[in-house]
Amino acid sequence: MKWDWKAILGIVISALLIWWVLSGVDLPSVWDEVRHARWGLLAAAVAVATSGFLIRALRWKLLLHPIRQGTTLRHRFAAVNIGFAANNLLPARVGEFARAWAISRLEPVPLSGALGSLVVERFLDGVAIFSLLLVALLHPSFPSDATLAGQPLTAVVTTVTLLLGGILGGLLLLLLFPAPFLRLAGGAGRFLPDRAARLLVDGLKSFVVGLEALRSPRLLVGALAWSFAFWAWNAVSFWLAMHAFGIQEGYATALFVQAIIGMGVAVPSAPGFFGTFHAAAVIALVEVYGVGESATLAFAFGYHLGGFIPVTLMGLWYAGQLGFTMRDLGHAEESVQEEVLEKKR
Repeated sequence: MKWDWKAILGIVISALLIWWVLSGVDLPSVWDEVRHARWGLLAAAVAVATSGFLIRALRWKLLLHPIRQGTTLRHRFAAVNIGFAANNLLPARVGEFARAWAISRLEPVPLSGALGSLVVERFLDGVAIFSLLLVALLHPSFPSDATLAGQPLTAVVTTVTLLLGGILGGLLLLLLFPAPFLRLAGGAGRFLPDRAARLLVDGLKSFVVGLEALRSPRLLVGALAWSFAFWAWNAVSFWLAMHAFGIQEGYATALFVQAIIGMGVAVPSAPGFFGTFHAAAVIALVEVYGVGESATLAFAFGYHLGGFIPVTLMGLWYAGQLGFTMRDLGHAEESVQEEVLEKKR
């Protein structure tokens, strides 16, 4: 595993955000909220969130279809859990590489193609998250005087709509006209070191291969349906967890909190999204909905830890059963790069 500048930056950001969310907070009050939590609801929230990994594995079949038909649910589910466990335990967001590496060892799937399918998956996640965020912003329960990043609701809705349109437009252009994008990447590569240029061009080629799943209307509709199903289901776990800590908000609020946390954890952080998850929860619940800090922090730490443990244990169990070591997973990114460069020799 690599403890490079990206890993160190993530740890620093996590430490600063943890300091920020706890600064000036009445910690005994937070502990009191934890002690009075409804543990049955929290357990249900964790169960719902954990079962969502099965939905991810089901969707992945469609995205892998152009590369390899007939991948087994067991192998896809194992790779999903291994990838998330790696993200929770290893630095520098190696989880996506570990997931692609794992499925390439379990099925005859090219490593670069598997990684390309995961990049497409992230785009589909973006479409679903921003669409559901728009639903939350337009819902009557959203505070009419709320601001995000100092901007009024109308500006936020406009920005989200433009982002959603940009994601869809970019996908459509790349799907219809891949050659100009590849030429553009090749041109940009002239200004980069040889290794970086080859990784850029071949990474984009892998993404284009992954996009093949979206050329089929059946696969596109199916992948989008699974994406919306996953995030709608996952929001149920947020709703249950909020109620477990006495935050009496509706499902639309859960959609909003999920989206803000989803964007928050995209920021570099220590393994396991510590700090980024909690800061995003504070922004969503305290600053927008006016929920108390103590209840919000109890929810953030309780729900985050509750979700962290099961997938990490399942990922480690699958890795052990399949003979994968933490060293293997930690070097997954290098394995992807080596395969890309080997093809060019």
